[in-house]
Amino acid sequence: METRHLAIDWNLDHPAIHRDPFFGRFSFSAFDAVFIDPEPISRHWTAEVATGGDGIRRTDPERDRGFGRTLKAWMQRRRAEADDLLKRGGGIIVCRLRPRGEPLEILSSGGVPERVDRYSWLPSITLVDRHHQLSFPTNGRFLPRRGEDIVLAGTGSPFEDYLREFEGHIVYDAVYQDLLSTPIERFATGLARNRVGDIVALEIPFDEGRLILVPVVQGIPPAREASSLVEAARKEAFRPAFAPIPDWLPSYPLPGEDELVDELTGLTERRDALALKVEETAKKLEEKTRYKLLLYAKGRFSFLPAVADSFRALGFDVTESGPELVLQSPEGDAIVAAEATEETQVGLAPYRRLREAVDRAITDGEGPHKGILVVSGSRGLDPKHRPTEYAPGVLRGCEAQGICLLTSYRLFKLVQQALKGPRSKKSLADLRRLILECDGELRDAESR
Repeated sequence: METRHLAIDWNLDHPAIHRDPFFGRFSFSAFDAVFIDPEPISRHWTAEVATGGDGIRRTDPERDRGFGRTLKAWMQRRRAEADDLLKRGGGIIVCRLRPRGEPLEILSSGGVPERVDRYSWLPSITLVDRHHQLSFPTNGRFLPRRGEDIVLAGTGSPFEDYLREFEGHIVYDAVYQDLLSTPIERFATGLARNRVGDIVALEIPFDEGRLILVPVVQGIPPAREASSLVEAARKEAFRPAFAPIPDWLPSYPLPGEDELVDELTGLTERRDALALKVEETAKKLEEKTRYKLLLYAKGRFSFLPAVADSFRALGFDVTESGPELVLQSPEGDAIVAAEATEETQVGLAPYRRLREAVDRAITDGEGPHKGILVVSGSRGLDPKHRPTEYAPGVLRGCEAQGICLLTSYRLFKLVQQALKGPRSKKSLADLRRLILECDGELRDAESR
């Protein structure tokens, strides 16, 4: 039998998926799986209702030409459809985890105002064991938090496989918490958390149905994400329903069970130790290779820090002074300007900026009087095959003003030289002196 899928305000491109807005014509309960992004829902009232003096948006059904009543009716309708899909149809709803967003308060004559938000369409469920109770979404909090630090739980869920497929492209902008700090694992399956333990992906059972909350995937073609979601929904349909392990179950052991538990515990400990070692080694590798940013990065937040790290590797004390760097060493001090571009040559702008900075230091009677200009032209090309990376006027100006002109590749080679083998104070001092005494371009012959 063909599985029917519906995408609500979620850009999914797949022949098996019907697409519709939240306030559209298709019923949730007419499908086997619904993929919904609740983020656009609140736009329906933020675009129509202004905020009051207390910052709350309110509407009065007696004066808004039916807007409030229509909105309440839509929420009730979608809530009933979602309830039927999950509890009576045993279907699946996959919802992107978003903050609750800006609510709307619908006034009621003589009664308590009703608030609606992005999650007002969710059906409710109460799950109870001997010690705890999970009331969803009554006690659910969808807190705004943004990050990319996703830690998968290893549950074997098809929707965890979906998240694993797009690792590196997941950016959560909300986390789920229970208002009463109910231990979620007693009633539901946490698929992923961030590094401080907040839930960013969750699977909640609704009888035979499942509601899955997932973070946002970015930078992936809609067709590829759609295929992965359809496959995950297909596999999920054949998984047994979630059943929490009762407290008394360990009293009924099976032969050989304890040995397997001990083996699994040992393997888990080894896996965790290996994971820590992998993370530690990855950090060391990132630290070791950060100088390579010199060869291809650009901008104040990538290229300039790489230039600063490189001069530190040569033994300079480096501080940031606006868009420039200030170097200090026993051999002398300097001001550094750095510029990277996709264009063939770096123009006069950074040279003039550096000249002004040096001139200010001279006229103020403080700071370095030496200028160093680091350039990276044609940054998309292999550094060995780049043409001249600076305009002719830049070279003439540097030679005339006693400024050291240094390509990022030349600086990288100096760093390579500094990092080879044991570094003596004399060898680093020679490299610093080489730069500080250079007027014009620092060439290969000088850097050997």
